[in-house]
Amino acid sequence: MPNPHEPRPLLDALRSGAPLPEFPPDAVEQARTLARDAAAATPAAVEALPTPLAEALLEGAVLAGSTPLPEALSRSSVKLLAKAAKKALYRLRSRGVAVPEAPRPATPELPRAPEPEALPCLLTSITGDGRRALLLGRPLRGGGIEAAQVIFSDELGVVELAFNEVTRSSYRKRLKESIEPGFAVELSREEAAAVLAEAVALNLSSRTPFPKDLDTAMRHYGVLPATTEPSVPLPEPEDVKGVLEGHTLHETEEISQWLPPEPELRKVAQKMDEITASPLALTGPQREEQMLQAVRAAARAFFTPRVRKLYGLRLWRMAEFFERTGRAPAAQVARAEARRLFHGPEEPFSRFAERLFEKFLVLAGAQAAAPEPGGDAARPTASPAPAPTERRSPGGLILP
Repeated sequence: MPNPHEPRPLLDALRSGAPLPEFPPDAVEQARTLARDAAAATPAAVEALPTPLAEALLEGAVLAGSTPLPEALSRSSVKLLAKAAKKALYRLRSRGVAVPEAPRPATPELPRAPEPEALPCLLTSITGDGRRALLLGRPLRGGGIEAAQVIFSDELGVVELAFNEVTRSSYRKRLKESIEPGFAVELSREEAAAVLAEAVALNLSSRTPFPKDLDTAMRHYGVLPATTEPSVPLPEPEDVKGVLEGHTLHETEEISQWLPPEPELRKVAQKMDEITASPLALTGPQREEQMLQAVRAAARAFFTPRVRKLYGLRLWRMAEFFERTGRAPAAQVARAEARRLFHGPEEPFSRFAERLFEKFLVLAGAQAAAPEPGGDAARPTASPAPAPTERRSPGGLILP
């Protein structure tokens, strides 16, 4: 099935009036007007559009056998657009359309200006609901740095974006405050751009609207939506051992904060209340065993094939985070769990998944043991424990 955001499907959508909610409405309206006769569109008007829409109009020029628009845009300062225009000229030549040769410079080419400094970027670990923060930096002419902080979800894509102009010293300080305590890991600009490209692709597949300025960030960092879905390698024979040790991942600072979604916690709480109120004469150990079996059954019910893939990807990415923060044993266990969760087999069942739910028993027990303001011991209860509140690093990055 073709990608609806490739140039040809986008051009068809512009001409048919199909909705394109992921792009700014004014840009879509302008592109629709130009798409009626893409060959007659002016280069300046096309260059002002988001890159995917501009590439769709280039496609219209190719279909019309017209060379002026791609010829002009092949010299565009927007690198991705210039590249697409050159590709359009090549396609026109292949179809037998006469394409004028690019004029030779009358004077010797001046030495190129040095490439902008490639600043390091940051990526945090993953929160229990699949969110991460990404920090990208771009040098500005005045000597400062444009810092772009992106909050993205592994189900929805980019959900928040903020631009700030900061000094080089404050940018370096922010890096240090996040990396040294292990809140985040350093990425190259190319790695960070790939992370952003994958997140943007999720916006499109989940139909999550682009936050304000996301299109600007994509242009500044040369990002297009990723065209391949993320995956995890196939299981290896020794992964069974890692699966049996999966519960140890919940002892890491990051994953210790993970809990099942609130609706699942409420189901477990209801089951625990039923066990507590059971008319059967159960001893304390018998009741505890029933509760343990109930939460493990809840884990099996929750980890459907879709959820297994979701958590498989989360653990695969956490394995890389553990590796980069010097925790090779945790990375090894996370990779084993990730491969088997993502691909199967389902037995032996994931100890990581069971422990995700078993933690609720610990939290509920801690609530039951906590004294009330009056000083008496609180009545045991199985009500869901409150979800951990959002934390942020000293530099403002969201933390797990």
